[in-house]
Amino acid sequence: MTVTQLLDQFQGDLWRSLEIFVPELILSVTVVLLLLSRLCNFDRLLPACWVALLGALAAFLAVFAQFAYVRTGGAMGGLHFLSTIFGLTETGVGASGPYFTGLMMHDALAVFFRLGLMLFLVLTMSLTVLTGIPDQEDGPDFYALLVGSSVGMLLATGANHLLMAFLSIEMISVPSYAMVGFLKGRRQASEAALKYVVYGAGTAGVMLYGLSLLGGLLGTADFSLFGERFGIVMEGQTFTLSNPTVIVALLGIAMVFVGIAFKLSLVPFHFWCPDAFEGASAEVAGFLSVASKAAVFALLARFVTSFSGGTEAVRQLSTYLGLSLGVIAAFSMTLGNLSAYTQTNLKRLLAYSTIAHAGYMVMAVAALMVLSNAGSTALGAGSDLKLESQVAVEGLVYYLSVYLFMNLTAFAVIAFLRNETFREDIDSVDGLIAEGPATKVLCIALMFSFFSLVGIPPFGGFFAKFAIFRSTFVAGQIHPLMWGVLAIAGLNTVISLFYYVRVLKAVFINPRPIGERRIATPAAAAAFTVLLAVPIIILGASPIQGRLSETARTVAGSLLSPTKSEKPQ
Repeated sequence: MTVTQLLDQFQGDLWRSLEIFVPELILSVTVVLLLLSRLCNFDRLLPACWVALLGALAAFLAVFAQFAYVRTGGAMGGLHFLSTIFGLTETGVGASGPYFTGLMMHDALAVFFRLGLMLFLVLTMSLTVLTGIPDQEDGPDFYALLVGSSVGMLLATGANHLLMAFLSIEMISVPSYAMVGFLKGRRQASEAALKYVVYGAGTAGVMLYGLSLLGGLLGTADFSLFGERFGIVMEGQTFTLSNPTVIVALLGIAMVFVGIAFKLSLVPFHFWCPDAFEGASAEVAGFLSVASKAAVFALLARFVTSFSGGTEAVRQLSTYLGLSLGVIAAFSMTLGNLSAYTQTNLKRLLAYSTIAHAGYMVMAVAALMVLSNAGSTALGAGSDLKLESQVAVEGLVYYLSVYLFMNLTAFAVIAFLRNETFREDIDSVDGLIAEGPATKVLCIALMFSFFSLVGIPPFGGFFAKFAIFRSTFVAGQIHPLMWGVLAIAGLNTVISLFYYVRVLKAVFINPRPIGERRIATPAAAAAFTVLLAVPIIILGASPIQGRLSETARTVAGSLLSPTKSEKPQ
């Protein structure tokens, strides 16, 4: 393709791309306004938190309008005014497929994840307003970093090109380094940020080298062409680990996965996570524990499924990748849960819990890869492999949706209690159930969160975990290794119960230490916590559960039946 052809294609695709890209543009303008408010001292007239919150709400409405348009096929009913405000058209947002000359992909998966990320950004900003972190002086800098990182997350959900995958992960990571060390004068925060930066720089270099290997081997950086190109490269060759082509492909994929696993805090790339969570404020730790993982899981799912289908060599490669992810999931779950059991700091405990839950979610991706590349008769007559693959993605999407609320609830409770006790260790929550009504609400919300994280019915975490376990069990019928992963996951679920209950025992059973001052939690904190905790129940035991499952199924279908890029590579 010549430069002239590329420019012509970009110009023809430009208006559709900008229509889809409106949420990212709104956030980018918000960052500029925050920086100008710092430069011109406008933050004295309008606090930075409100500028950031208004920008996040506008971006959320833009994504919500796109979601409603895609979900209803353009028939938005009473929400039609949103399509008018944001200029949504059938040939723009209504048409799935690549945009920005194939660098990005617009489909139900990207729109759904962007909607979840914008909702989470609004909730996180609301939490920071209630807790008072950051203060007014540092507000413009903090919110510029928070919004900037969110732009990278939105890009990750639709990345359809190796270049965009790398750029989005770096856009997520670089502001996160600063946010971890944002608490000035705190040695622990500075040390955690330094470790995070050094480790992030190393994984970025490894990932970049992996991109060059894959691009050089396949002759393209477009995800939608990976399976086809690998089949062409492997034509006439046998898929064996002694084949140089296979070795280069696996090495390139493994190096790309290093960058992805770093953001997901999967073993053995998890070392930054406990220190970063402990050193950062609870608000930042909560943001990192959910938002970056949701965005990068969308990227991981899109990346690995690009190697599905096609020739026998492609199917063998995909199955090999699925089994490898299953092993990584087993190690992540085990290390995360066993390490969490020994922790005394609540944020550090939840950091290891986050590592374990990343392992559970990777199980869904592993099951997807094994199922989607099995023979048509692998599960016997009457079985639908495509449907089972779709159920695996549905489980991942459902899990992330519930995880948003249960993890943010836990970190919000820690942040509110920190403001009252000035501590974040388990002993600081002894006997808090005996305090005032607002504090009692926080304690009950924490219980809901922890029971859902374990996977106890009727909370949303039970149904999310059950869906992933079911897909892993079905994948075990194709390769018994997945049954081993499932057994380890079940054992880890039991182990996790002990350290969650240990915290709840301190809250509900241990007596309040003699001489401790009374806790006076603000009513606004209790109300916000209820807002976060109620969906944990609703997504587990209400008709909305079925609506979310139906939406997740639609999202899964868009991933497994992608619109191929039309541009040659």
